[in-house]
Amino acid sequence: MPNPTTLITNSRIIDGTGNPWFWGDLLLQDERIAAIASPGTIAHDQAETIIDGKGKVVCPGFIDIQSHSILPLMVDGHCLSKITQGVTTEIMGEGWTPAPTGGRIRDPYSASLVNFDVGEWRERMKGWARFGDWMEAMIEQGVSPNIGSFVGGGTLRAYAKGFEMGPANADELATMRRIMAESMEDGAVGIAYALIYPPDTYVKTDEIVEVCKVVAEYNGVYVSHLRSEAETFHEALDETIEIGRRADCPVEVYHLKAAGQPNWHKMPAIIDKIHEARSSGLDITANMYPYHASGTGLAAMLPNWVSADGKFFDNLRDPNLRKQIQTEMSQPESLQMAAQPEVVMPIGFEKPENMQYVGKRLTEIAEMRNQHWTETTIELLLSEEQRIGTIYFKISEENIRLQLPQPWIKISTDAGGYDPIWGKPLGPTHPRSYGTFPRVLGKYVREEKVIPLEDAIRKMTSSVADRLGLKDRGLLREGYFADVVLFDPETIADRATFEDSHQLSVGVSDVWVNGVRVLVDGEHSGATPGQVVKGHGR
Repeated sequence: MPNPTTLITNSRIIDGTGNPWFWGDLLLQDERIAAIASPGTIAHDQAETIIDGKGKVVCPGFIDIQSHSILPLMVDGHCLSKITQGVTTEIMGEGWTPAPTGGRIRDPYSASLVNFDVGEWRERMKGWARFGDWMEAMIEQGVSPNIGSFVGGGTLRAYAKGFEMGPANADELATMRRIMAESMEDGAVGIAYALIYPPDTYVKTDEIVEVCKVVAEYNGVYVSHLRSEAETFHEALDETIEIGRRADCPVEVYHLKAAGQPNWHKMPAIIDKIHEARSSGLDITANMYPYHASGTGLAAMLPNWVSADGKFFDNLRDPNLRKQIQTEMSQPESLQMAAQPEVVMPIGFEKPENMQYVGKRLTEIAEMRNQHWTETTIELLLSEEQRIGTIYFKISEENIRLQLPQPWIKISTDAGGYDPIWGKPLGPTHPRSYGTFPRVLGKYVREEKVIPLEDAIRKMTSSVADRLGLKDRGLLREGYFADVVLFDPETIADRATFEDSHQLSVGVSDVWVNGVRVLVDGEHSGATPGQVVKGHGR
């Protein structure tokens, strides 16, 4: 069945290029943009549905380059908290993907260290031998946004070497290169390493270079969660630059930030370093989210060796190893996430006896338990036997304003898509799941005027599509896929907070994905027209 032809009239068109807005009408036919014209020049009888866009902006759908919707989409393909932000494409893959499977991967789900109830999907994951098997399964189920992904660097490493520490041998590296090539041919947009999490953290620079040479052959991208955003921030960025140069591969930096007040002053020099690398010919860019706190697991506060050989919880139970773990946790220069327990707020508890700690800082919880904070951290992880989602208040608002105007910055959520109906019972999450894109458009564009509206939308649309080689997306152009957002620039805003995270954003009235209206006057239509978006390797 063809999609209804839709005419959006009298709106301010922002096409995604960064160029100034202009008045115009937009005609959507089937899954494509059929026409863009001056107001009143497209005959109304060409459309089955006419929408008056007066007072609103129409622009390309937002592309989230760092989404964690892998498991949420298995629970609910509607992706409500993202669709209501205007997100029409989810790009996943930081560190872990549920495919490819095989090799030394026994249970692809367990590698995520997340107790997320995905029902029958957990068993189905074991059959996704190739990267493309996962993508096809999600489309078969039905998803509202388009989906694409990097290959998880940790998954690639686990396939060839499991959770062993140490460098890959020649056979293991050959396996990684073969699986990487297959995944690029299946449509992966590149490789994504999260270098503070095991097993990614066990990977040395030379190994990443060899994998990225394969990615470069397919015109893909290497994206990195740097080894450090704190004490060794500069060295971590230097490594990423080195990898890009040696592999001749484009480089993206995930969620650029300086973590922890002692490191905030480093951001201007980091920005200068990226400018210098670009001036020298390296294709390096970055993305960010607009919040003064990051979010990851409480498990990230422990030394990386604790996860070696898949013995994370066994090692925590060993009394002798616990002493060593606590000693290393107390040395902030050696562990990025371990410093400043007073800024750490665990929220992802599942056991009833631990719910009393939700919303409290780690130091408060330790005091309630009459323990040292390192002991409390270990005991909580053992009690829950999962990573425990945690908020880290370690980011400078001043740096957010400094980073946003950089021409090579994009916007990302670093979060999955939720629905308050099933999300609230799971407990709090980071508000970026619900509010990232509207927060930029409301707070930093309209209220604080940190960047112009047109540039903000470029950072959410064409800059991502161009970076990943997504064909016919990211711009309002005749013949392009009709991924389109209609929003009110005077009211768009985030509502989710750290205290009450499961709140949908406001201001986005309508969203189309491949010409299908998935958001109608702020309400999800139930439609699931998402397609797989593929990188150059396709």
